[in-house]
Amino acid sequence: MQNLSFGAALKVVKSGGCITRQGWNNKGMFVFQRPSDTLVPGFIPKVKSLPESVKSFLVKQNREIEFLAYLCMYSADGKIVNGWLASQADMLSNDWMILD
Repeated sequence: MQNLSFGAALKVVKSGGCITRQGWNNKGMFVFQRPSDTLVPGFIPKVKSLPESVKSFLVKQNREIEFLAYLCMYSADGKIVNGWLASQADMLSNDWMILD
């Protein structure tokens, strides 16, 4: 499906799909949602994406920690950008597409 508004494309992402823009010139970039997750206390020390100071704080809480869902982008250079934010141009464009 092509020529979607950002709002329509966002619904696709929230249901587990991937989206891209025609305006990105087919550079392989796309957006997806990383789903929410709950970490049990014993797993927190194994999380590579948290600094040691944060892990130490969370372990002392001795409770499950909820990670909320967020948007990510697969970039043109093959890296994942966590916490991707749409620009005003992205939000106002109507060239969003569902990635096959």
